[in-house]
Amino acid sequence: MLKRIEFEAKTLQEAEKMAIEGLKIQLDKIKLTVLKEKKGLLGIGSSATYEATPNVNLALEGKMYLESILQTMEIGSRMEVRTLNDGEEIHYSIDSDENALLIGREGRTLLSIQYMLRNYLNTFVDGHLIVALDIGHYHENRKRQLEILATKTAKEVAQTKIAVKLDPMNSFDRRIIHTKLSEWRDVITESEGEGEDRALVIKPKK
Repeated sequence: MLKRIEFEAKTLQEAEKMAIEGLKIQLDKIKLTVLKEKKGLLGIGSSATYEATPNVNLALEGKMYLESILQTMEIGSRMEVRTLNDGEEIHYSIDSDENALLIGREGRTLLSIQYMLRNYLNTFVDGHLIVALDIGHYHENRKRQLEILATKTAKEVAQTKIAVKLDPMNSFDRRIIHTKLSEWRDVITESEGEGEDRALVIKPKK
């Protein structure tokens, strides 16, 4: 999960520089281990093989990252962190006195913060770490509302055999509706449009 690189260096200083370049993170978050040493003649030509890995707890690192954002904005908060699937999935839940500000119009600020958090934590890992953020139970409530909308609209489409195009929405919201209706026998969902105009269409199955 965490990145790991192996290399040979003549000095500790050189090893630190190579670790920073290889992992692309700052030195205070790197753990360097000497795997084997090669002695040179009279000390000349000696070197060592090093292993470098991020020296971080991913869940805690994400918590500190979010706290730094909130402190900059001078917003007090309460935060819960949950890890799933042996740490490959991390969920953060924030509650503050400024939930509306942090969520933003149609959840855009929340999605931007989640995007930054996800990118930051993925710099420490090989592969892809799943990172989810909710603020003031916005995603939880939004999911419930969208699932109700999806069910109601799907019933209408199944009955009338007429496709319905929903209002444009972000990929997170579209995915909720698509997932909710994925096992329906009478309807299918398709995305249409580009960018902010991208919308979900619920169609009758032929």
